[in-house]
Amino acid sequence: METCGEGRHKLHSLLRLWEFPDQYVIEPTDGSGSSCLNISRVDGSMKILEQVTECNSLRVPKISTIFGVVGMLKLLAGSYLVVVTESECVGSFLGRPIFRITSLKVLPCDHSLKNSPEEQKKMETEFSRLLSVAERTSGLYFSYEINLTLSAQRLHDLGDESKSLPLWRQAEPRFLWNNYMLEVLIDNKLDQFLLPVIQGSFHSFQTAIGRDIFDITLIARRCTRRNGTRMWRRGADPDGYVANFVETEQIIQTSGYTSSFVQVRGLMPFMWEQIVDLTYKPKFEIVRPEEAPRIAERHFLDLRKKYGSVLAADLVNKHGGEGRLSEKFASAMQHITGDDVRYLHFDFHRICGHVHFERLSILYEQIEDFLEKSGYFLLNEKGEKMKEQLGVVRTNCIDCLDRTNVTQSMIGRKMLEFQLKRIGVFGAEETISSHPNFDECYKILWANHGDDISIQYSGTPALKGDFVRYGQRTAQGILKDGWNALLRYYLNNFADGTKQDAIDLLQGHYIVAVSRDMGPAAQKGGLEAIANFPAALSVVLISLFFATTSLKQAGRDYRQLFFSVMWAGIGLAVGMFVRANGRIFCNRPRLHKPRS
Repeated sequence: METCGEGRHKLHSLLRLWEFPDQYVIEPTDGSGSSCLNISRVDGSMKILEQVTECNSLRVPKISTIFGVVGMLKLLAGSYLVVVTESECVGSFLGRPIFRITSLKVLPCDHSLKNSPEEQKKMETEFSRLLSVAERTSGLYFSYEINLTLSAQRLHDLGDESKSLPLWRQAEPRFLWNNYMLEVLIDNKLDQFLLPVIQGSFHSFQTAIGRDIFDITLIARRCTRRNGTRMWRRGADPDGYVANFVETEQIIQTSGYTSSFVQVRGLMPFMWEQIVDLTYKPKFEIVRPEEAPRIAERHFLDLRKKYGSVLAADLVNKHGGEGRLSEKFASAMQHITGDDVRYLHFDFHRICGHVHFERLSILYEQIEDFLEKSGYFLLNEKGEKMKEQLGVVRTNCIDCLDRTNVTQSMIGRKMLEFQLKRIGVFGAEETISSHPNFDECYKILWANHGDDISIQYSGTPALKGDFVRYGQRTAQGILKDGWNALLRYYLNNFADGTKQDAIDLLQGHYIVAVSRDMGPAAQKGGLEAIANFPAALSVVLISLFFATTSLKQAGRDYRQLFFSVMWAGIGLAVGMFVRANGRIFCNRPRLHKPRS
């Protein structure tokens, strides 16, 4: 597989960061002998230096090692450089090393703030706090040598001219996590410093069957077009980009053969939302229902262009709130389905319940013909294409996390068995289950993959992960699911609004502009100004305590009985007020204006 890892576009793989009082200098230390990058700490401007000694400073600089430049963001007055301070090698993609970012650091270039108005300083501080949230972003991967945003099939199909371009030029923009942050570096023509990063998951293992040794890799790529947290990014936008859209590629390499199989997941492709309001399961609301067919059509047109034919497997419930969404999805698909688009509803919970996931075989029987027709990608020992994937299964449930991961792992298992039989590793009747060690590693592979995707969207590992990991539901798994469901509730209501703001800021879905906004949001007013859930909860608990204490002391003392009723009334009144105004007590995003 050709890469642009050589020549004038080769990325710097090891860098030294010099932190001077008025500038940062990034010096390549990978033996390339390339020039240094100088970044002003006053205004973020950049220039190339031949060597670090050109920097004149009376103070001894702080020196550290970094592993890549992720990009730069400009806020109200200052600019902020984002670099990789720690990374680890997690395996290889088509023979090239892959690294996971374990630590990001945001370096402020904000000395110009000293002369800014106080209001602007205050707003800059609010924005920069969001960047500290961004430093904790999980699931970020990169390679210095190969384009991670493209599947093996798309990489193979790249023309020679494209293969000679820098990695960032080859990248698929929708899977390039730092696409927006790279713009400043691109403008300054700093190709060797431009590190493409994806968000998703990467896991692999090596196993042997007889004399055959092979590597299995599972890589996920999250789309950035409608990226965000579980409750604050639902459905689709007017352009057909859906929340939690993830491309998952399963790759096998053995005896010179390379074969891959791609699946995708994404929320139902029309406009709907589920605004948190302190209830355990907020109501689903369909937005602009008349536009659902148009938005779904745009979404599937994009999928057909990129993947060929599409089978949409809808796993949501047929009744209740989920049923209304499924009905709208099915209705929108009536105008789209044809030879190259197929819609299939499979009521996962009704058919499989919470423990009988082996009944997914019913779904497989319905999609087996599509899988055989769409196939998979296969290269022989000479690197020649013997087979290509002509279509994709698009799976969704409500969150595209738990039911979706169980289903995708089943499909991936079936296709891997087809691939191994085609290559000659498996006999006609042989399955993955025939080899316990292989089976165990494969289950763990998909369980870890599901946990990664779930953490990035919901904040917790996937539910139903015990079935993917062990092949059956366990008491421990059910208890763990209960805990994770409660944790999701907490994050949805009290943490994800701020996290959503950080994501929008990092990925350019919100552009800071002095002329348009002087802060993350308008000042709170009315009830919102006094809405504080911890304070309200404290009042309720204190009221219940005093009401109970007074009741115990009441006896024939009507005064204590009065106090008991009074405190109970206060607690009940505050509780009802919070319940009636749940939305304003939640942690909501404060950046609302989209990128134009």
